[in-house]
Amino acid sequence: MSTQHAKISASVYTSHVPAIGAALDLGKSQEPYWQPVFAGYEASKTWMKENTPDVIFLVYNDHATAFSLEMIPTFAIGCAERFQPADEGWGPRPVPVVQGHPELAAHIAQSVIQQDFDLTIVNKMDVDHGLTVPLSLMCGQPQAWPCPVIPFAVNVVQYPAPSGHRCFELGKAIRRAIESYDTPLNVQIWGTGGMSHQLQGARAGLINPEFDNAFLDQLISDPQNLAKMPHIDYVREAGSEGIELVMWLIARGAMDDVAGGKAPRVAERFYHVPASNTAVGHLILENQP
Repeated sequence: MSTQHAKISASVYTSHVPAIGAALDLGKSQEPYWQPVFAGYEASKTWMKENTPDVIFLVYNDHATAFSLEMIPTFAIGCAERFQPADEGWGPRPVPVVQGHPELAAHIAQSVIQQDFDLTIVNKMDVDHGLTVPLSLMCGQPQAWPCPVIPFAVNVVQYPAPSGHRCFELGKAIRRAIESYDTPLNVQIWGTGGMSHQLQGARAGLINPEFDNAFLDQLISDPQNLAKMPHIDYVREAGSEGIELVMWLIARGAMDDVAGGKAPRVAERFYHVPASNTAVGHLILENQP
């Protein structure tokens, strides 16, 4: 890379269904139910090997693991040197320890806070399936993850969650922060969670493929307008847990702007129903040189 500053080369978007991790860990990935899900990520695993970044900035939500209902930050950035896989009630996943990037994380925290976004700085936390399942889908089951990861946890569990617009603008602030870091790092930003799903209540099991695919279309071509969608539309159309999709807008906000005439390239796109009462969506966008 010719620049002396870090830059964002690509963004990865994917569901982080816990049962996907269990299927991998228990050797069930080739069973008839699961095989179509994992087949949809084969091309992306190849892409990942060919486009391994120096650092991944991974946006996810904690599932009452690192943060209990006693204390829930809206946005939390992991600044530690390493993050252990969490025990979510059935033992930690048998996956590598996540190595952090404290220097870049601290720089992003300072820059983004100076841009008037309040971040909670976390110097010790375990990371749950929200972070490790996306890594497994993109990297397989290696002895070590291919690069350092900066965890960025967003509250989409306890109301009120941040708006899509705020998440989109936060993504822009994160990009400015990364591009002001004076080391030529190749950074990817990942947005995880979603797609349509509801885990409780009268509408448990709700999946809306029409909404999901329209969301993917708009995420690619018109994210500015997509960011204006109110919370009630996510809940109504995509189920109570569909609000996780606002995290995808953080990653999209950090990418090139269609409105500015620089549309990212679609490298991969995949959608499958169901995976454990959930729609699985996946997208890779590349910024153009």
